[in-house]
Amino acid sequence: MLKNYKGRIIFHIDMNAYFCSVHCKLNPTLRGKAFAVGREGTYKGVLSTASYEARKLGIHSAMPIIEAYKILPTLLVVNSNYEEYKKYHYLFVNIIREYTNLIEVASIDELYADMTEISEKIHPVVLAKEIQLRLLRELDLPCSIGIAPTLFLAKMASDMKKPLGLTVLRKREIKEKLYPLSVKDIFGIGKKTYPKLIDAGINTIEDFMNPGNEELIIKLIGNNSYSYAKNCILGKSSNEVIPDRYNNSKSISTETTFDIHKDSLVDILSVLRSLLRDIHGRLVKGEYVTKTVVLTMRDSQFNTISRRKTIDEYTDDIFIFNNLIEDLLNELMDETKSYRLVGVGFSNIIKRSELKEEYNLFTINDKTIKENNIKKLMKDINNKFGDDIIYFNKDKKK
Repeated sequence: MLKNYKGRIIFHIDMNAYFCSVHCKLNPTLRGKAFAVGREGTYKGVLSTASYEARKLGIHSAMPIIEAYKILPTLLVVNSNYEEYKKYHYLFVNIIREYTNLIEVASIDELYADMTEISEKIHPVVLAKEIQLRLLRELDLPCSIGIAPTLFLAKMASDMKKPLGLTVLRKREIKEKLYPLSVKDIFGIGKKTYPKLIDAGINTIEDFMNPGNEELIIKLIGNNSYSYAKNCILGKSSNEVIPDRYNNSKSISTETTFDIHKDSLVDILSVLRSLLRDIHGRLVKGEYVTKTVVLTMRDSQFNTISRRKTIDEYTDDIFIFNNLIEDLLNELMDETKSYRLVGVGFSNIIKRSELKEEYNLFTINDKTIKENNIKKLMKDINNKFGDDIIYFNKDKKK
């Protein structure tokens, strides 16, 4: 099926109803029953997740427990067991490590794996079926697997068939397999966003990708979100799986945990900007520069995900960092979830003194224009407020 394929082969492995599956492993009498994970013996709080049997009745994650009982008064609710979730997470990841070291954990119940190398020896579909079977036999946990050339497409593929689904999505099949799907199925399009699109007549991914709808969509969700989603759908997003992507000793970071979980993008962005000001001060004080910003978010179910953005040149410009953090938040935030922790960091930082200015035929004109503009601004300031109010460090008189 993928014979002579030259691109990357990315698996997205998504454990099906993971918390519920773990509870069924611990208590087999729950199998086949409508039950949910939350706070047992109370009408307070919300559900973490629900079994497929409960989902068929309309019971779902983040639903207030009292509302779930209105749908099914006999609903079984079991307490969360994070120690067991973590235990089986590590067992799950260790099985995948037997096939590849290129693993990127997305959350406690899903990961991306680059299977390009091993697929030269075993067909990726055969490999995916073997992994599914092993997870069932050894851990008693079902999963769905998407196979595609990018992380985004692999994620979209794994969501197409659940439980125990297996979907291959090639770039040439995007129109055939993705375009008929609802716009709400686009990974990254939040629960508060897709109704706006549907109300405006953007019902399917095909509608979303129609050039005639571009202006309308940009008005609804913004140019950055539109361009990002469009490129992802076309297969132009990342195909790189990097183990321990964010574990770098040359880094500065900070985080905060909320007493009351937050689900508002505006509120979370305000907190992130405050955290950013804190670490930016440490960056400047240490005379460091960076070109990589990292955002970390942990939702109310303790799923943690991090992403980073890297620009071309090292800087300590907080305005640039603010824009990068806002872009990352728009990409990562799931508006159906609430968040208990957010963090901001800089990775791959270097001392400003280590930064060497590089001039070449492609950048000399840009740098000269930029420097001339700065000098003109400095001259205007000095003419207004007095000589030597502001100057280039190299021109400073001893």
